[in-house]
Amino acid sequence: MNDIRRTILWVIFGFSLVLLWDQWQVFNGNKPTFLPSSKPTAVASAPAGSAPAASNGVPTASAASGSAGAVPTQTAPAAPREQVNVTTDLFKAVIDSEGATVNYLELLKYDEADRTKHVVLFENGSPATRYVAQTGLLNPVDSGDRFPNHLTPMAPKAGPREMAAGQDTLEVGFESAPVGGLKYVKTYVFHRGDYAIGVRHEVVNVSDQPRDAQLYMQLLRHGTVAAGTMFGTNTFTGPAAYTNEKKFHKLDFKDIAKGKIEPPPPANDGWVAMVQHYFVSAWLLKGDPASEQLKREFRVKDLGDNLFTVAMVATLPKIAPGQTQVVNSALFAGPEEEKKLEAIAPGLDLVKDYGIFAIISKPLYWLLNQLHGILGNWGWAIVALVVLLKAAFYWLNAKAYASMAKMKAINPKIMEMRERLKDKPQEMQQEMMRIYKTEKVNPMGGCFPIVIQIPVFIALYWVLLSSVEMRHAPWIGWITDLSAPDPWYILPVVMTLTSLFQTWLNPTPPDPMQAKLMWIMPLAFSVMFIFFPAGLVLYWITNNVLSIAQQWFINKRLGVLGK
Repeated sequence: MNDIRRTILWVIFGFSLVLLWDQWQVFNGNKPTFLPSSKPTAVASAPAGSAPAASNGVPTASAASGSAGAVPTQTAPAAPREQVNVTTDLFKAVIDSEGATVNYLELLKYDEADRTKHVVLFENGSPATRYVAQTGLLNPVDSGDRFPNHLTPMAPKAGPREMAAGQDTLEVGFESAPVGGLKYVKTYVFHRGDYAIGVRHEVVNVSDQPRDAQLYMQLLRHGTVAAGTMFGTNTFTGPAAYTNEKKFHKLDFKDIAKGKIEPPPPANDGWVAMVQHYFVSAWLLKGDPASEQLKREFRVKDLGDNLFTVAMVATLPKIAPGQTQVVNSALFAGPEEEKKLEAIAPGLDLVKDYGIFAIISKPLYWLLNQLHGILGNWGWAIVALVVLLKAAFYWLNAKAYASMAKMKAINPKIMEMRERLKDKPQEMQQEMMRIYKTEKVNPMGGCFPIVIQIPVFIALYWVLLSSVEMRHAPWIGWITDLSAPDPWYILPVVMTLTSLFQTWLNPTPPDPMQAKLMWIMPLAFSVMFIFFPAGLVLYWITNNVLSIAQQWFINKRLGVLGK
C-alpha cells in the first residue's frame, strides 16, 4: 500500500513539473510542447483606421453621431497628422496628433528576452500587436453635440521633445480646435526616473452656455495571451480594475468576449489597467484632491478582431462659459515592481500576478527583497531564502527524513517477506502491516510533512516567475540572467546529480519496477530542467543540497547509510 501511495506522489510531482516546464516555454515565446492551445494564434485584421473604444452596455457610435455618453469608435474625416517623437531617460514615445494618443512606447531600461531590442509596450501596428493609450471627452447629455475625443485632430504645442541632461521634467502639450463648444488641451508630463507619466487635461468652455462633459481614459489592446492555461500556471494577461469597495478585479479577455464580465460599479476612487507578464499600463486619477475624488465609471468592451478596451470615465463638474476645468491623471507604463506600485496607488501592486497562492507569495517576496537589499544579488538572495525556509521547516523535515530512514532500515525485512509471500498477496499485506506496527514505522510519515510544505514551494515558484527584478539579473560567472535557462546546462546537470543522490538516500521500494522508476524519474526531469529559468533551478539545487545534508545526518545517526 505504501508503494502505491509513493508511486502516486511521484506521478503527481512529475506531471506538475511537466506542466510548469510547458508553461515556461510559452512565456518565452515558444509553442507549448504538451498542452497545445486549441485557439488559433492568427488574428483577423481590423478595418484600416478604426479606433475602437470601451463601453459598458451603452451602444457605441461614430465620431459624427453625437449619441450621449457614447465613446466614438469610427474614423473621423482625414486630417493632417503629425507623429511627435519624445525621448526621456526611460521612454522613447510616439504621440499621434490625432487625439494626442500614445501610439508607441519603448522602455529603454528593459530588453526583450534575446536582448536584441528594447521592450515595446505600446504599438499601433496590426491588430495582432496593437496596444495604445487614448483619452477624450464625452457628452453625457443627449443634445446632439459631440466633444473632442481620441479621433479629433490636435495641434502639438511648441517646445522640447527630448529630456536634456540635468532636466527632471519634460512637458509635451496638444490642443484641439473647439468641438461642441469645448476645447481640449492635453499635456504629457514626463518625470526623470518615473514610469508614471503625468497627463493634465484642460477642458475649456468657449461657448456661451454651461457644458456637462465626461473625461474618458482607456487602454486598447490585442487579446493575444499565452496558450495553455491549465491549472493556472501562467500569469494573467488582460484588463483589470480596482476600487476600494470591490478591490482588485481581473477582467479576462474570454469572459469579456462572452459578455460575462461585470466591471466594478461607479465609485469615487479606483483605476483601470492592462496587465501582462512583467509589465503593466494603468490610468489613474492622480495629482490633486479634486481629480482624485471625481466619480468614475468602469467599462470594458470586445471590439472584434481580437481587440479589447478597458476604460475609466470620470464625470466633470458643470463648466461655465469661459471657464476651464483641469483634471490631473497619470498613465503608468512600466515594470511590475511591487514596492513602487504600492506607492503609486492603493491596490496597484496586485497587478503582479502570484496566482492562487498570493497570500503566501507576498511575504516570501518581501523576505526575498530584504535579502537582496543585504546581499546585493538576486541569485544569492534565492539561496539565502531557501536556507531560511529549510531552517523554518527543519523539525518537520527531520520527522519526514527519520521516517524514511526507518523505512530504509526495515527494507531488507520487507524485501525478504515479499519474496517469501509473493504468491499470497493478502497474507503479504497483513504481514507488512505487522512489521510496520512492530517497528513503529508510519508508511506515510515521510510524505505528510513534505506535502504540507508544497504550497510554500509553489508560492515561491510564483515569486520567481512573476518578479521582473529577476529579468536579466546575474548571479555568478556564466549565469547572467536568472529568468533564462542556463546557457551551459551546468545547473541542470548539478540538479540531476543531487536528485539521484537523494534517491540513493531514500528507502528502495520493494517492487523492482517502482525501484527502477525511482531512478529513471530524476533523469527524465533533468530534460525539463534544461529549459527551466536558472533562478528556479538554483532554488531546487539549494533545496536538494540542504535536504541531502539533513537526510545524510539522520541516516547516519540511525545507522542506515548504504542499506
